[in-house]
Amino acid sequence: MELRVLGQVEVLVDGRPVEIGHARQRCVLAVLLVDANRVVTVEQLLDRVWAERLPHRARQVATNYVSRLRRVLAGGAEIARLGGGYVLRVDPEDVDLHRFRRLVGQAREREDALELLEEAAGLWRGEAFEGVDSPWIAAVRESLARERFAADADRVDLALAQGGHAALITELVGRADAHPLDERVAGQLMLALHRNGRQADALARFDDLRARLADELGADPRPELRDLHQRILATSPARATAADVPRQLPAPPEFTGRAEQLALLDKTLLGSSGTVPVAVVAGAGGIGKTWLALHWAHRHADEFPDGQLFADLRGFGPADPPLAPDAVLFGFLTALGVAPDRVPTGLDAKAASYRSLVAGRRMLVVLDNAAGAGQVVPLIPGSPACTVLVTGRHRLASLIDRYGARHLPLGALTRDEGRGLLVTRLGADRVAAEPAATDDLVDLCGGYPLALSIAVRNAVTDPATTLAEVAAQLRDLGLAVLDHATDPAASLPAVLSWSLRRLTGEQRTAFGLLGIAPGPDITAPAVAALTGSSAGRAHHVLAALVEASLVEQRPHGRYGMHDLVRDFAATTAETADEAGLARVADFYLHTAHAADVLLDPHRSLVRPGPPAAGVRPLPLPDAEAAMAWLEAEHATLLATQRTAGALGRHEVVWHLARALDTFHYRRGHRHDALTSWRAALDAAGHLPDPTTRIRTHRYVGSACSRCGLLEEATDHLDQALALALRHNDSTEQAHTHLALTTVWERRRDDRRAYDHARQALALYRTLSQPAWEADGLNSVGWFAARLGDFDTAREHCEAALELHRRHRHPIGEADTLDSLGFIAHSTGDHGQAVGHYRRALTLFRAHGDSYQVANTADNLGHAHAALGQREQAGEVWWTALELYREQDRAAEAARVRQRLTDLGEPRGGPPS
Repeated sequence: MELRVLGQVEVLVDGRPVEIGHARQRCVLAVLLVDANRVVTVEQLLDRVWAERLPHRARQVATNYVSRLRRVLAGGAEIARLGGGYVLRVDPEDVDLHRFRRLVGQAREREDALELLEEAAGLWRGEAFEGVDSPWIAAVRESLARERFAADADRVDLALAQGGHAALITELVGRADAHPLDERVAGQLMLALHRNGRQADALARFDDLRARLADELGADPRPELRDLHQRILATSPARATAADVPRQLPAPPEFTGRAEQLALLDKTLLGSSGTVPVAVVAGAGGIGKTWLALHWAHRHADEFPDGQLFADLRGFGPADPPLAPDAVLFGFLTALGVAPDRVPTGLDAKAASYRSLVAGRRMLVVLDNAAGAGQVVPLIPGSPACTVLVTGRHRLASLIDRYGARHLPLGALTRDEGRGLLVTRLGADRVAAEPAATDDLVDLCGGYPLALSIAVRNAVTDPATTLAEVAAQLRDLGLAVLDHATDPAASLPAVLSWSLRRLTGEQRTAFGLLGIAPGPDITAPAVAALTGSSAGRAHHVLAALVEASLVEQRPHGRYGMHDLVRDFAATTAETADEAGLARVADFYLHTAHAADVLLDPHRSLVRPGPPAAGVRPLPLPDAEAAMAWLEAEHATLLATQRTAGALGRHEVVWHLARALDTFHYRRGHRHDALTSWRAALDAAGHLPDPTTRIRTHRYVGSACSRCGLLEEATDHLDQALALALRHNDSTEQAHTHLALTTVWERRRDDRRAYDHARQALALYRTLSQPAWEADGLNSVGWFAARLGDFDTAREHCEAALELHRRHRHPIGEADTLDSLGFIAHSTGDHGQAVGHYRRALTLFRAHGDSYQVANTADNLGHAHAALGQREQAGEVWWTALELYREQDRAAEAARVRQRLTDLGEPRGGPPS
């Protein structure tokens, strides 16, 4: 077990984090860890965690938190009650804070001090106690920051003494920028820069520090720093004249945000690693690659005193073909002072001359808009003193393989960054005047920099144009607003279209199909169905589109597009592509149907028609895999149903509603279920089978019931029952009677619900379906219990439990155990009730039925409370509350929230 506070407060078991509760509970753990193996009195604990803002019944709350932490730490550490307080007994080596202090202390006495301090530095994962706060925590955090700073300063001194200057530059630049008046840090950085051949940078750092000290403190640098400055001056080589230094960077663009990407470029490109630092910024057209590269280059121009070279390689643009490296090298050589008539002929000779001229010089080479690695490779210097920054729409994989280039994918701006871009374009006052419209614009453009710039072009030139008008136009006209008839560079569709030139016909077709495919993202097996290809071809095409920055590869094998790229892709799709939509709809339908069968094998089987030729549904091995697939594809399945409706594929619409019904019920997606079944009801009017209409009214009624629409639910179920009677369909009559029990229970008429349960059971017994008969028995038992007839209730529920177990119906077994728990609790046997409820919870959780987990956890809390087990009651009620909130069950959530308040639980929210 590892216990960590040098970063987020964490407990790791076998290297994996375990859940330790909400912020206040983590704060309690942090307090005990700081004083590990020493007694912390209850008064100290309350003061350090809450200060003057004590909760109601503070001592009891603290006791509850300590009890929970004991369970978390069991086996690795112990929290004991001692001397009016608590002591956390643990091996100090298991606590990162105490291990850090031990290592720092030993470093003062041992020869391997550098290794010890490096190990100590590696224990820090961020600021101490991240995610928790109190006045005491803040004071300790500040003290620890000073300890860390001092230890790091000692470590850097030792590393510099052992020749580690090259690896330290990036770290020291950050430390010096964070502590601009610290002379020890400034001296360390100056020494590292000097030893790395960057005398000019070292001298500039001294000049900056001297000016700051004079302005802010009225002081001069210490004598030892002035001596270092003089030693560097004495060894500094003569600087080249301005005429010898190329300064080819274009004017810096308006720029905002991208702090993370700029930091990554700093880490990759600054300092020396013995090889040429190369970074490749890749992304879709118009995403801001050139803006980022030029901003970084100008920001660090002084780091490259021997010059900056720049070339637009024209990989994607109105001009075709891309610029040849031979032509770029000619321009670079003349910029470096070679007379045009002395430039060698031939690509290899030019490249060799170029590498010779830049050898040993600290130069930045910016290669913008590369089409491929073949353009870039001849332009990479051979000297590690040079730095190369490349932009392009492709990843340029061979640069990563051959030169260790850092690939930096560039995506959309965050909302704050998008707002910042509008501020640079329009001014802070104008943006502040229309905050809602500003956010609308950023959201409508999806944080796409070029789209934002184009969208507000008219607002920039015409102050009378409001941002609300721009947003309304963009919402109404979409991509058309971002087009330009005469200037391709000012048109997002044109900029994106340049990427298509280098795609094969197969890749272009797939790109268009992905633009109209249902759902927010897609997997390779679905793409195979969409394109009518093999799985291997689908992977190949997706890889090409990812390489072209037209498709994003996302976690868990999923692929997606930026919304604007997707809109553009849709404009390239052909009308014949409806066949692709039909194929992918069949893929989703038949995989969802197979998943539903795995989730509920006792459900009556209603098969959809065969899939389109060549469509291969995804094989799912078991119910767990089925639930995981439905979870991952939920949004896409709902979108597929809408697409099928638009195409008039009514059978697909109906069967998708049916295939999703079990999943929707178990996950508590009540409103999605209702929307899905209402769409199926429209589709059922186009289908010939009367049983389909009966089922649909029944399913719509059940969905309405779960959403609290009880009048509508009753109406649909009455229609279903009338149709089932007319067509002499005993199965549907039984199912509908069972559905009506829920509606009448919600309408507070248990007697009427009981009558429907008895009718359902009688019909089920004629159908020779044991699992259905067991459902009927359980329903009769439940409502008998609600009416106070506990003998009848117990008899029916025990019979139901035996049938469910015999026929291996675990969800039915869990439902019945919940009923038996209610019966035991109602008759005063609360211990037995706890046992029944806990077994039910285990089964519901094992089968992903979070809807019923919420209900049963709620019930279990009552049994614990009746036994006086307040802590256990609080725990399960927290579980119920979280699930009720996730499932948007406001009335149930409010009821449980009040119970927790009555228990004295914290009011801020459930444990995180």
